[in-house]
Amino acid sequence: MQIPEIIGAGLIVIGAGVGIGKIGGSAMDAIARQPEASGKIQTAMLIAAALIEGIGFAALFAK
Repeated sequence: MQIPEIIGAGLIVIGAGVGIGKIGGSAMDAIARQPEASGKIQTAMLIAAALIEGIGFAALFAK
């Protein structure tokens, strides 16, 4: 593995982590504001996090 590939992989992982962290934080804020909608918020959060994780995983293996 070359140095640019290692740096690119690290940036992908960091980007995915930041994205999932923002989703989680926003979901917690939304649940704190409207606890009765927690089921819908959690479902949307998990779907979005899975999509971000899948795109990040695919980007690791794209050349």
